[in-house]
Amino acid sequence: MNLPNALTILRIFFVPLLVAALVQEKYPGLQLAWLTVPQEWLALAIFLAAAATDLLDGYLARRWKQVTTIGTLLDPIADKLLISAALISLVQVRVLPGWMAILIIGREFAVSGLRSIAAAEGYTIRANDLGKTKMLAQVVAISWMMLSRGHPAMHLPGMILMWTVVFFAMLSAVTYFRKFWRKVDARVKSRRRRELLVLERRRQRALLRQRGSEGAAASGAGALADTILKPPELS
Repeated sequence: MNLPNALTILRIFFVPLLVAALVQEKYPGLQLAWLTVPQEWLALAIFLAAAATDLLDGYLARRWKQVTTIGTLLDPIADKLLISAALISLVQVRVLPGWMAILIIGREFAVSGLRSIAAAEGYTIRANDLGKTKMLAQVVAISWMMLSRGHPAMHLPGMILMWTVVFFAMLSAVTYFRKFWRKVDARVKSRRRRELLVLERRRQRALLRQRGSEGAAASGAGALADTILKPPELS
């Protein structure tokens, strides 16, 4: 356990706090001495704090050379949990259309599936610039939609931002699929051709051995017949 991994785990623990702050309908806000923090601002603070850990853990892991297997596995899971929880909570409070959340979350599952298949084939599909832009657009758009719950005038700009997120999500998904088909599908086909060639060579060798055995048996039978039918020599 190191600091980057601890930040990743902390981001996972932020998820239930974010959901509680977003979906609680009768919660007036957080009272801090003489200051009252509205519910939407509290949810925004939790979300931005969790998003900040996403940037910080990757930076520290690379800078301190503490990239670990558990960190590599947990980081994308924590990101998807955070974004999915925020989107579903916004749908729950009727701020965001459900189909938008389904498209964005479905895209995450599809890309994760492609990466898993590619990893099984020995090829790594790395995040591209479109994927990073999509993540930044998600944080900005979700933050805006959170604030629109208490400020209805912000809803229309928030929806425009969400349309931008959907656009970048679909565009980056297309690039991931293209990478998958170019690299992994070609590699799978090449490996399958090699396997078929090996199987064909084994079949041909088996046929040659079978024919050789049949030829040897025929030669032996012929020799035995010649011995039996050969007349005895006169003494």
